[in-house]
Amino acid sequence: MNVTLFLYVFICIDIIKNPFLNSITEQGRKKKEIVMTVSKDPKSQPQGATAVNRFRKIAILIAAVIVVGLIGVISGKQYIKANTIDYYNVLMNGKVVGTVDKPETVEAMLLQKADQVKKDHPNINMVLDTGKVSYTADSGYKAEPETAATLAKLEGMLTAYATGVEVKVDGKVVGVVKDRETADRIMERVKDKYTPATAKAKEVTALAFSGDTASSTDTDTKPKLKQINIVEKVDTSAVKVDPSKVLDEASLYKKLVVGSTSNTKYTVQEGDCVGCIADKFDIPKQVIYQNNPWINDDLIKVGDVLDLTVLKPEVTVRTVESVAEIVLTDPQVVIQASANMKKGESKVLQEGSGGMKKLTYRLTKDNGYLTSEELIGYEILKKGTPKIVVKGTKVILGEGSGMFAWPVSGHSMTSSFGRRWGKMHEGIDLVGRSTIMAADDGVVEFAGEKNGYGNCVIINHKNGYKTLYGHMSSIAVKQGQVVEKGDKVGVMGNTGHSTGTHLHFEIQKNGVVQNPLKYL
Repeated sequence: MNVTLFLYVFICIDIIKNPFLNSITEQGRKKKEIVMTVSKDPKSQPQGATAVNRFRKIAILIAAVIVVGLIGVISGKQYIKANTIDYYNVLMNGKVVGTVDKPETVEAMLLQKADQVKKDHPNINMVLDTGKVSYTADSGYKAEPETAATLAKLEGMLTAYATGVEVKVDGKVVGVVKDRETADRIMERVKDKYTPATAKAKEVTALAFSGDTASSTDTDTKPKLKQINIVEKVDTSAVKVDPSKVLDEASLYKKLVVGSTSNTKYTVQEGDCVGCIADKFDIPKQVIYQNNPWINDDLIKVGDVLDLTVLKPEVTVRTVESVAEIVLTDPQVVIQASANMKKGESKVLQEGSGGMKKLTYRLTKDNGYLTSEELIGYEILKKGTPKIVVKGTKVILGEGSGMFAWPVSGHSMTSSFGRRWGKMHEGIDLVGRSTIMAADDGVVEFAGEKNGYGNCVIINHKNGYKTLYGHMSSIAVKQGQVVEKGDKVGVMGNTGHSTGTHLHFEIQKNGVVQNPLKYL
C-alpha cells in the first residue's frame, strides 16, 4: 500500500515538473524581458509571474485531490476485503441444500448420524443413504452461512435401510436375517434338529427289534446316517429391507421348524384303514398312532373320530439311516421218518444249536417321522446246527417239517416283525408275485374272512407250528384241506385293515407268535 501511494505522489510531482509547464514559465520569462525592453511600464512586469504561480497552485491542488482519492479507494478495498466471509454451498445429488461455514461440519454430522443409526439397530447391518454430497466454495460481503438450517434440512433428506439375506423355501419368502452366515447357521440347526440323536451317539433298532435280538457291542450294529437333506429348494439372496423386517436367529429358526399347525379331525368312513387315511391326508401313519393312542392292532370302525392334527414346518428334513441288529435264530428241525415208530411218537437224535444273523435296515424319516423301512441285507454270523427228530412214518398227511419256505416268490419285505409306534406287529408284510404259497406241509385250519385280516388262511402244520396268511384278495383252499409246501393257498390282496396290496404272514409256535425271519 505504501509503495502504491508513493507512486501516486510521484506522478503528481512529475506533473508539476512537466516540461509543458516549464516551457510556459520560460516563455513568460522571455516575454517579461521583451516587455521590459520595449516598455519599462512598471504595471506590466508582474503579470507573467502571477499566471505561472496560479497555474502551479492549481496543479498542486489537483495532485492533492488525486492522492486523497487514491488513498480513499485503497482504504475502501481493504475494508471490504476485511469484511468478506468465505462459505460453502452444500449440494445433494446436484441440488443445492444450503450454505455452511465449512465441509467438515457436514461430514461430522453425517458420521454422527451413521453412528446413531447403528446404535438404534445394534444387531442389524444398517446403511445410511447420504446420496452424493458435494460442495462449492463461495464468499460474500459480511455473508452469514446458514449452517444450522442447512444441517437440519440435509439430515431430513437422509434415509437409512438395513441390508440382510432373504430366505426363500420353494420360492416363498420365509424371512430375512442380517447376513448369510446367520442364514447358513440356521439351516444347519434345522438339519441338526432332525438328525436322529441315536445316530449321533447311541444305537437304534428297527421297528422289528424285540426281545429275541441278541445283545451285541459290535460297532457294525451302530446306526449310520447315510444321508440328510432338505427336500424343498432353499434359496438365499442379499436384499435391502426395512430394519423392522429383519428377524433374529431364533425367530426364523422357529418359523422353519414349527411353521403352521393343521388342526384336523376325521370321521372314519366305510372301507377306511389307518394306512389309507394317512395316504389320503399325506401324513405319516406314526402321526395317527401318536394322536390316537386308543387304536389297537390297527382296528378302527366307521364313526370313529381321529385326531389328525400335525405341524406343518416350512421345510422337510429327510434322513436316511442304515441300522443293523443281531438276531438269534432257532435251530432248524429236521424230521427223519422211522417205520418202527408209531404215529405221534418222536425221538430227538440231536438237540441242535441256534445261529446268529445280522439284519440291516434302511430307515427313511421326514422331520423325524418314519416313512419307510426296508430290509436291505442280512448276514449269517453264526451258522446253527439242526435239531434232528425221528418220528414214526405212521403220520397223517399234512404234518410239517419245521423248515419254512418264503410264501411269496420275488418277495420284498415292506414291514417287519416287532413293536412299532407302541404296538406289536405280529408278522411281516411282503410284496412280490401275487400267488400265495403254503410255507410248509399242513392242514388248512381256517379259510375265510377274519377280523382285521380280511380274507385269511391258517395252516396247522401238526408239529406245534401254525402259519397265517392275511389280506388276500381270494382264497384257493378250504378248511380241512391237506396242503404241501409250495401249494397255492390264495392271491395277494388288500382286504381287511390293509394299507395296500400285500401279504401279512405270521408264524406261531405253540400259540406264541414268532419272528418269521428266524425261520425263513
